[in-house]
Amino acid sequence: MQQNTRARFTRLFEAAVAAADPVEALKGNLPEPVAGRTVVIGAGKGAAQLARAFEQAWAGAGHGALEGIVVTRYGYAVSCENFEVLEASHPVPDAAGAAATEKVVALLDGLGEDDQVVALITGGGSALLAAPPEGLTLEDEQALNNALLSSGAPIGAMNAIRKQVSRVKGGRLAAIAAPAKVTSLIVSDVPGDDPAEVASGPTVPCAKTRADAMAAVRNYQIALPERIRIFLEEAGEDAPDPADFPANSAVVIASAARSLEAAACMAGVERLPTVILSDSMEGEAREVARVLASIAREVRLRDRPFRAPVLILSGGETTVTLRGKGRGGRNTEFLLSFALEIEGMEGVSAIAADTDGIDGSEDNAGAFADGTTAAEMRSAGVDPAEALARNDAYTAFEAAGLIFAPGPTGTNVNDFRAILVE
Repeated sequence: MQQNTRARFTRLFEAAVAAADPVEALKGNLPEPVAGRTVVIGAGKGAAQLARAFEQAWAGAGHGALEGIVVTRYGYAVSCENFEVLEASHPVPDAAGAAATEKVVALLDGLGEDDQVVALITGGGSALLAAPPEGLTLEDEQALNNALLSSGAPIGAMNAIRKQVSRVKGGRLAAIAAPAKVTSLIVSDVPGDDPAEVASGPTVPCAKTRADAMAAVRNYQIALPERIRIFLEEAGEDAPDPADFPANSAVVIASAARSLEAAACMAGVERLPTVILSDSMEGEAREVARVLASIAREVRLRDRPFRAPVLILSGGETTVTLRGKGRGGRNTEFLLSFALEIEGMEGVSAIAADTDGIDGSEDNAGAFADGTTAAEMRSAGVDPAEALARNDAYTAFEAAGLIFAPGPTGTNVNDFRAILVE
């Protein structure tokens, strides 16, 4: 792929990320001070940056004292003056996350009516807030996460289960904080931007029940660990009901939709016609790739449904059903499948990347591809079809020198895909 094409895709990605910048996202969204304490909690891959931006905006508005705890992924911490920033594992929880969650619970317990809680929630908080319910252990929660991550189920189905197998998810942190009012400021990484779905809604209750969780297990044939299955069928209580917290509020302050619109504006500055297909695409990554590749092919060959040149943008959250033990997240797997579909086609190129800067558990956000990519992988000694079969997209793109690794971005509004048809 030509360097100028890579540079263009990089600019588009940066524009998308900038639209979710915490400083900009918080403007106009600060709650008013209260007579009592203002306690800030945060969870997610972009929570520390959001917390730092919050305390700066709070001080700039002339408001009073703050205190709080923020939990983020290893390597994602930034210093805050008023908050303790703790790091833990993602995407599978660990003991550090469990200890951090207990500190958050202790901070919220005992608040009164004159106090308020500001919850800064971003994607990734499901794994970082680890608190198995009575009768289960951290190892059970880890086993559940591994089963969900390998299932290929959409995020809504996974969260329906997570919310019922936790002492903090599904609005349970809001219950612990009561009677203090909770204001949740949310950077959405979920299709549809439902505040109750981001990080499994620790401070935003939803109406889903254990019956909904079991329905998701059946519908997506999820191989639940036996202890989790027994818990869902025989133990526990449903997550809190939204009606129990009429004074609480939740605001989505950044989302994939706004980020895609920002990328489209950047493309407009460069006089490149642009369409946004959807900000909430879901499905198996390799299958979504085949659909988008067919659209790119139709544009290239027949100028329909769009006329070339055109930039095709999309977001959302695809999934990967693990079939092998390779390296690579959903965006890299999407792009490997896409590269195979457009092999030999001139005038089609693409980037797929996670807006948090890390695709899965590797060090890259995603990768670049065009019609020559599959052949370049073979020349480098990697069969792209075999790599896709064993979920080893990272190795294939690394061999071809097409990895995109901007590092952690400090925010997270999920997948960013841009396909250029010239």
